Amino acid sequence: MLRKVVEIGLCIICFVLQITVFKSLEIGSVSPNLLVILVAAIGFMNGKREGIFIGFISGLFVDLYFPQVLGLYALLYMLIGYFNGCFRKEFFPDDVKLPMIMIALSDFVLNIVIYVLLFLFRGDLKIGYYVVNIMVPELVYTLVVSILLYLIILKINQRLESYEKRRASKFG
Repeated sequence: MLRKVVEIGLCIICFVLQITVFKSLEIGSVSPNLLVILVAAIGFMNGKREGIFIGFISGLFVDLYFPQVLGLYALLYMLIGYFNGCFRKEFFPDDVKLPMIMIALSDFVLNIVIYVLLFLFRGDLKIGYYVVNIMVPELVYTLVVSILLYLIILKINQRLESYEKRRASKFG
């Protein structure tokens, strides 16, 4: 129960930071996607179920804040959480290369799908402009921010795991 509360709290904090602080820190009208970092990291560390859960909550926040197509972001973030959860067995807390690759891949795929569903189907065929001016800068910015944010999420996850182990040993 504590894990769910903490994860929802992290989701709220990342969402609020993304729409406030990092909106004012935009570089070339691009800001990092903190929710992708959070969903990918939680899925990667804790598996498919946790990834789907935090992906749904994160996507729901985005859907409610940007009501273009209700449920689209919830579905996309759930898929990101599930996809990253598939790599839980390859998770080692000391290794940050694989999580960074997974976060980058998640952000890239999310932006491609958003382009296809929200722009391409409306007849906007400027994929080159979208890739060069939005996708690549957001990807780089997200990766730079993810170095710090991933380490924070990792520390929180390790503390939750040690708390859960202590609690299980008391009642087990």
